[in-house]
Amino acid sequence: MFEGADIAKLEGDQLLPYRRRMQMIFQDPYASLNPRMTVGSIVTEPMCVQGLCSSDRERIERARELIERVGLKDDHLSRYPHEFSGGQRQRIGIARALSTNPDFIVCDEPISALDVSIQAQVVNMLEELQQSLGLTYLFVSHDLSMVRHISHEVAVMYLGQIVEIAPTDELFKHMQHPYTVALLSAVPIPDPDRQGAHIVLEGDVPTPIDPPPGCPFLSRCRVSMPVCKGRRPELIDLGGGHRVACHRIAK
Repeated sequence: MFEGADIAKLEGDQLLPYRRRMQMIFQDPYASLNPRMTVGSIVTEPMCVQGLCSSDRERIERARELIERVGLKDDHLSRYPHEFSGGQRQRIGIARALSTNPDFIVCDEPISALDVSIQAQVVNMLEELQQSLGLTYLFVSHDLSMVRHISHEVAVMYLGQIVEIAPTDELFKHMQHPYTVALLSAVPIPDPDRQGAHIVLEGDVPTPIDPPPGCPFLSRCRVSMPVCKGRRPELIDLGGGHRVACHRIAK
């Protein structure tokens, strides 16, 4: 759903205006850029598809503005992706995502393929862009420390299902779902005098192709009940924007 519209049911030209408003930053900056296109062509292509800017000159000017905004130089527009580092390539991908003036950007593990020394730079840039352009991000990540740093609200998924969702501080301080508790117990504590209780999950992970009829976490849950086998739990509102899908919490 996007602003009340079920975009999964839209096709072809019906999707075009939504695609302008929704863009994506991909995980792998090495595979997500066409090696046969210059940076200028990569950044201006979405503008051409969406019919933005009235001339090629305007599109190039827009590309120059974007490429400088993400920390690169305007003479990079004539170069090819293989001439750049991973961090620079991801900046090109970010400039491309911004080219249609979107409202919403899906950030699919945008820093996981980058060196640690570069990750903080890219995250800081994403935060600055969010504030200055009024963007909304869906930040997909397995790096829980980074999730806590950049997110206002967190949704925890297991086997393709949201099992808990809450404002960031609320979730990290008052997690309720057994999977969330186990997940956050694995986050390293930067204090040698404090020992965290790391919860090791046992049991097999069900296949998402043929998920179990009840709770998807049943086979690995240490506090399951008989009702968990036959009925999938729904998200329960705990107040303050905190929702959790667990029969034990409902009870």
